[in-house]
Amino acid sequence: MDLNNMLSQLETTNAEEVEQLLRQYNRENSRIFAFDPKEEALRSKLCQNVLSVLGGQVQPSCQRTCLETLRILSRDKSVLAPVATREGMLTLGGMARLHDREEGGDNQRVSEEDTQSEEEERVVVEALKCLCNVVYNSPAAQRVSIEVQLAHGLCASLRTARTWHHEVGLFTLRLLFLLSALQADVRGILRRECHAVRLLTEVLEHILDVRWVGPYEVACPDSQALSMPAEDNERAMEALKALFNLTLSVSGEDDHQFRLITAILRHLLMLKTETEEKTEEAHSHAVNLLNNMPASCLDVLIDVPVQGGHENYGGKNMDAIQVLIDFMGKRIDKGSNYKEGLTPVLSLLTEGSRHHREIRRFIKAQVLPPLKDVKIRPEIGTTTRNKLVRLMTHVDMGVKQTAAEFLFVLCKESVDNLLKYTGYGNAAGLLVARGLLSGGRGETQYSEDEDSDTEEYKSAKPFINPITGHVEEPMPNPIEEMTEEQKEYEAQKLVNMLDKLSRQNLIRPMGVRPDGKLAPLEETLCDLPEDNSDSDSD
Repeated sequence: MDLNNMLSQLETTNAEEVEQLLRQYNRENSRIFAFDPKEEALRSKLCQNVLSVLGGQVQPSCQRTCLETLRILSRDKSVLAPVATREGMLTLGGMARLHDREEGGDNQRVSEEDTQSEEEERVVVEALKCLCNVVYNSPAAQRVSIEVQLAHGLCASLRTARTWHHEVGLFTLRLLFLLSALQADVRGILRRECHAVRLLTEVLEHILDVRWVGPYEVACPDSQALSMPAEDNERAMEALKALFNLTLSVSGEDDHQFRLITAILRHLLMLKTETEEKTEEAHSHAVNLLNNMPASCLDVLIDVPVQGGHENYGGKNMDAIQVLIDFMGKRIDKGSNYKEGLTPVLSLLTEGSRHHREIRRFIKAQVLPPLKDVKIRPEIGTTTRNKLVRLMTHVDMGVKQTAAEFLFVLCKESVDNLLKYTGYGNAAGLLVARGLLSGGRGETQYSEDEDSDTEEYKSAKPFINPITGHVEEPMPNPIEEMTEEQKEYEAQKLVNMLDKLSRQNLIRPMGVRPDGKLAPLEETLCDLPEDNSDSDSD
């Protein structure tokens, strides 16, 4: 369709003919995502014309068609200027039934008694889709959204979540997520003025059909119950993403609210969706949000009735922790995208283990069971321990540090225990970063219960190479058959090579300072403690 011709017709036709023209445009461009730069000015003018039509008295079917056109046009960042204005955002907000507190007062909200036809509901959905595109693609629209108090309208809509049809709820939550992700100022408004954390928690309760049986205890899902419907799962994911934004780097919030969220997330971890892929996605969002919860609240994950619990772990119920361990295993086996896929669950299990003894003991029993076979290097094999040790030397710094920290905490931050399971070579990066090359422990205080070694490990311990962490086959001594002159010659040759490399600054001799950190060798020699022995010399 020729845009010049279409624009001239739009200015001279009635509403019914406008609707027909726009429908034709929508059919021809519904799958277009890359637009002709030469027609940028024409598309911008089309945006303005469509907004003008929406500002008049037109039927819902025409409103819907206009909004579909705007949704297509809003994929193009360069033509959003007419929409990213106060008038444009108010028009779309009105179509989406997101009433402005500034215009309607604190108590104004979408009326639950409002009856909408199917066509009117489609108008609301299309308006929400448009707003999602516009907010995502236009920084100007993001700023205007603060001015027109779009966040307040969204939170007013959250209060009527029980009356939502699926798509209305889905795109309301998605718009809230986008606003909270893209505008830090909006996050503060949503938390302080709109109490959005509490509202989103209530939305999650409704979607997941939460039934409270204790202060922070949700009734167990019926084993015979059907999987969570796909539509409920979609809305829950959007709510979790929005909650993640609002609880990111927040301190001093109500501990009670965080514990409620943790209990709901535990319930979510125990649910199944219609597909394994969707279940994993739900668990991923739950893990991300749990990372924002204070570590002190993670006891909610295990403080549930002992039915199916573990006597060896203080009678705590470890079902949710087992789900997290299984999730971690799946993400390790994927072998890709460790930064976003694996490090969040490793961080969560690390903090849970650091602050809750029962969680640490349960995880260690599965990840670092007592050693028996020490003839194989710790990074070789198919166990979870082998896979995590391999990650300790991963090329991505964040991945290697997170994996190493996880194993270190499971070892109660004892250098000796860590080296037993990983070998010095694999652990060197962590020890350098923590200033523990000379041994010792981290700063966290742990219980005094001792780990028991197997008889196999005790008998093999004297023969384990501390660098590689396994028993090596004896290697022939290369200097056994050398004469003394040959040995002296090779030693001098090695000294000369090292001296040359050092002078050229290709290598730099290093040592370990008393505080356990690496430093140039000359510094470490200066830092040697003085010998204050009072013994008499012969």
